[in-house]
Amino acid sequence: MDIGSLLPRHARFRPDHTCFVFGGRRFSYREFNAEVNRLANAMLGAGLEKGEKIATVLPNCLELMVAYWAAARIGVVIVPSSPLLQASGLKTLLADSDTVLVLADARFAETLGAIRADLPAIADDRYVLVGGAAAGFRTYGDFVAGASPDNPAVAGNSGSDDYNIMYTSGTTGAPKGIVHTHQIRAMYCTLFAEAWRMTPESIVLHAGAIVFNGAMLDLMPWMYLGATYILHEAFDPARVIAEIEKERVTHVIMVPSQIMALLNHPDFDPAKLASLEMIQSVGAPLLLEYKNRLNEALPNRFYELYGLTEGFVTILDRDDAMRKAGSVGCPPPFFEMRILDADGRDCPPGTVGEICGRGPILMKEYYKRPDLTAAAVVDGWLRSGDLGMVDEEGYLYLVDRKKDMIISGGVNVYPKDIEEIAVQHPDVRDAAVFGAPDDKWGETPVAAIVPIDGASADPAAIRDWVNERVGAKFQRLAEVVVLDAFPTNVAGKTLKREIAERYIAGRKKPA
Repeated sequence: MDIGSLLPRHARFRPDHTCFVFGGRRFSYREFNAEVNRLANAMLGAGLEKGEKIATVLPNCLELMVAYWAAARIGVVIVPSSPLLQASGLKTLLADSDTVLVLADARFAETLGAIRADLPAIADDRYVLVGGAAAGFRTYGDFVAGASPDNPAVAGNSGSDDYNIMYTSGTTGAPKGIVHTHQIRAMYCTLFAEAWRMTPESIVLHAGAIVFNGAMLDLMPWMYLGATYILHEAFDPARVIAEIEKERVTHVIMVPSQIMALLNHPDFDPAKLASLEMIQSVGAPLLLEYKNRLNEALPNRFYELYGLTEGFVTILDRDDAMRKAGSVGCPPPFFEMRILDADGRDCPPGTVGEICGRGPILMKEYYKRPDLTAAAVVDGWLRSGDLGMVDEEGYLYLVDRKKDMIISGGVNVYPKDIEEIAVQHPDVRDAAVFGAPDDKWGETPVAAIVPIDGASADPAAIRDWVNERVGAKFQRLAEVVVLDAFPTNVAGKTLKREIAERYIAGRKKPA
């Protein structure tokens, strides 16, 4: 179960097949293997040993993809980091992960210069800049100069060896490093290749950030099968539509905000996307209004995944996308799921409880945090912290994220229920509902909305429209606020907590 063995295998047995496309450059498996070998051999030449940690602070680029597979080849552990991190967050991550080498975008030179004195584990010659130069740093070109393009010595990786540490965002506390082994990533290869009906002839387009664990849902099957992977620098709906049509793309994975932008774009035309065999939503539930629009425009292509980086997923298969439109699917083969009440008892169908699961991609641990690991994985079951229920057939319906739930007058209010109604308003493109402090009820629902282009979007009128359609009085909105766009993280997920904090701060009267 050495995922580092995949690329050299394809370079040997299908060397001329298109492997990777980025920034106008096309690499065959032979060519991409040589790029990976140069970095792998350069790291060995710099003295890195199996099990040591390297961090990347890179946007989507060739060097980031090369780093993923170079790390796998020589048995070092890769720590992908968001290029949106500030100095303090980056310092915490590099120190906590025991990183000994950093590959960073050149725009981070000043930030790294400010914190490097606090990171004694990283030698001065192990700060490597990509895409530019700065005094006191090595450039990527200099680092790999003279390194052999030939396969390095076999690292002897086993399935139990660590491959990566994926850090959580830290928006609800200190970031936690989620450890995945070669065996876990090998399971990503096989399980998701089967789930997405991928083949060696599949063509994957990924326009979201590949530092996000959701990218591994197509990145690992791509390399396992020896398919073709097209990577964009950043998400642009017009470019995505054009690329799908031009390259005859078969598989795409997007977060809900990206799918919504695609459907709302003037260039959207089902005929241009006819080659697609899969359009998958990941990161958060896609609102039902948009699910229905997508299934009508491009039937038999929509998949949805609910899951946690820690290692549990359910999948709504394309064949169930219409029949179970409100669901996020069922556990794939070898996975098990339970819905537990507050006392740890199994809930009957139709009753809301905490989603718990186990399966072959369960994380090894939170890095250096056995206390947090023990709290998250109880008797082998991952406690998600999310709320859901199953129907009589065992399909999961995600009620809401536990941390997003609003408690108003002692009653549980689920923001997703209100959001589903709000986006049906003709002036509303997207909605995010959160709880705001209230002297009478404790919390009361407030909606932030992003209007359709050109819409007047009267906040009071939208509030009244929604309140006429919600199912209960406690779901009524106290206020609607209009935003030009929602803040998102590097994965494209809406930062609802940040919206709520801004709103609450704006309500506070100065002393």
